[in-house]
Amino acid sequence: MLNPRIKLRHLQAFLEVARRRSFARAAQSLAITQPAVSKVIKELEDTLGVTLFERTPQGVALTQAGLTLLRHAGPAVRTLDRGMTAVSDVQERSRWVRVGALSTVESDLIPAAIGHLHARRRDIGVRVITGPSAYLLSRLRLGELDLVVGRMTEAREINDLVFEHLYYEPLVLVARAGHPLRQQHPLLASALSDYPWVVPPPQTTLRQQVDSFCVQHALTLPASLLETLSLSISRRYVLDSDALWTAPRETVVEDLKRGLLCRLDIALETHGGSVGMCLNTSMPSSLALDMFCDILRDIAAMTGPEEGG
Repeated sequence: MLNPRIKLRHLQAFLEVARRRSFARAAQSLAITQPAVSKVIKELEDTLGVTLFERTPQGVALTQAGLTLLRHAGPAVRTLDRGMTAVSDVQERSRWVRVGALSTVESDLIPAAIGHLHARRRDIGVRVITGPSAYLLSRLRLGELDLVVGRMTEAREINDLVFEHLYYEPLVLVARAGHPLRQQHPLLASALSDYPWVVPPPQTTLRQQVDSFCVQHALTLPASLLETLSLSISRRYVLDSDALWTAPRETVVEDLKRGLLCRLDIALETHGGSVGMCLNTSMPSSLALDMFCDILRDIAAMTGPEEGG
C-alpha cells in the first residue's frame, strides 16, 4: 500500500529532478522555486528513510535507492497520467458525437437524427464531417470519428470496420421540371449522352454504380461533366440547366414532391444500395454514441426510404 504521506507532487518532483539532473532545471520545468523542489525531495527522502540524490560536479545523480524508485515510479506516474487522459476522453466522448456523413444521408436522415438527439439531450453536441467514403472511413479507423453513415457497402476501406444495414436507397436520374427527356417514352439510354451530367467523383461508391450503368448500356459520359458531392451546387446547376443528375433518392425527394425536379423513367440500378452506419469496434463507445445509433435505427425503421429502385 502506498504510504499516505507520499503525494503525487513528491513523485513528479522526483521524476523531474531525475530527468533534468538538476534541482534548478527541475524547478524551472515545474514552474516553482528551487527551494520548493529541494523541500519536496527532502520530504520524500525523509518519508522513505533513504537518500535519493547525491551531488556531483555535473549536477545531481541518482543513488541506488533513487534508481530503484525511478524504475517503479516512472511507469506508475505514466500509467496514472494515461488513466487521467482516458477519463478526460470519456468525458469528451460523452458530450459529443462525431459523425461522418455521406451525401446519401445529408438531406434527411442525419438532420432528423440530430433533431431527435437534441430533443432528448441538450447537453450533447454533434460534429458532422462530410466527404467521400474512403476519406471518412479512414478517419473512423484512426478514431477521429465515432461512426460513418451512408451508402458504403461497396467501399474497400470498410475492411475490419463493422457495417450495420439500416435501409435501402435507390440511385435515381433526375432533371429539372419540363426537361425535354421527360416527354420521351420509352426513354433510351442512348439519348442521355446528349446532355451534361452531374455525377459523384471517381473512386466513390456512388460513382462506381454510375460507371456500371454506363458499361451495361454502352454509354459514354459526355465531356460536359460536373463531378461533385456538393448537394447545393448540384441542385442549383440542374435547376438552371438541362443537366442530368445521378443522385440518391433521399437528396432529391423534396424537390420531386414540389415539382421542381422530375425523375426520368430509366433505372440506374436493379436494386437500391444498402445505407447504414459503420463503427470502429476497437474504439470505446459512449452513451452519446449509443443513443445516436439507436435514434438512427428508430428513424430508419419508421421512415427509411423504400427498398429497391
